Amino acid sequence: MLERDVAEGIHRVEDAYVNFYVVEDGERLAIVDSGHPSSWKVLHAALRDLGRSPADVEAIVLTHGHFDHMGFAERGRREWRVPVWAHERERPVTRHPWRYDHERSRLPYLRHPAFLRVLASMARAGALSVKGVEELRTYGSDGQLDVPGRPHVVFTPGHTHGHCALHFAGRGAAIVGDAFVMVDPYTGRTGPRVVARAATADSALATASLDGLAALEADTLLTGHGPAWRGSASEAVARAREAGVA
Repeated sequence: MLERDVAEGIHRVEDAYVNFYVVEDGERLAIVDSGHPSSWKVLHAALRDLGRSPADVEAIVLTHGHFDHMGFAERGRREWRVPVWAHERERPVTRHPWRYDHERSRLPYLRHPAFLRVLASMARAGALSVKGVEELRTYGSDGQLDVPGRPHVVFTPGHTHGHCALHFAGRGAAIVGDAFVMVDPYTGRTGPRVVARAATADSALATASLDGLAALEADTLLTGHGPAWRGSASEAVARAREAGVA
């Protein structure tokens, strides 16, 4: 599913309950996050619908390295010869996307019908066979990335050790990855909320990291799961804190 212009020049693409984003900057494109292996075909379809081509893509930028955001990263790097970017602390998980720290077993969440639906859909999309990236270009915890759109890095560790959001200040938008989400894949509960402990390395740190988002001048926040948040960043953070962590 392609949702055009969720923010100026930023398009949301959803595949099997996971979002990735196409960011336009004139004739140049960056892809933020990379869904599942099946999302490779979905991306090609989205580019055609946007009147663009793979030749326009200059970078794949990862908010974090979990398996459901790594689906086509290595294929894009290899076939399109574009760099894959992630925070320097994400290097281990981008090499092995299923090996990540989390506070709780996934098993207790099997009681949620939504988790079973999501898991089955992700499996059909190839999530169980995600490959890590062989070469990674790393960025630090602040500053501006030299990729199309020129986003500012907002360090938001907790979901993973090197999780980051990307602030597009001139567009009033931020791609926040899984710093908070609008739908928790493990429970089906709608957000804003921090992702369940089965996929979060340090929920206390993840909650504290929301402070970095609350200060953003952005009225469109784009997450890894679910629709866009429309409204102030501080309100989204307040709701996420109130929701707690499953």
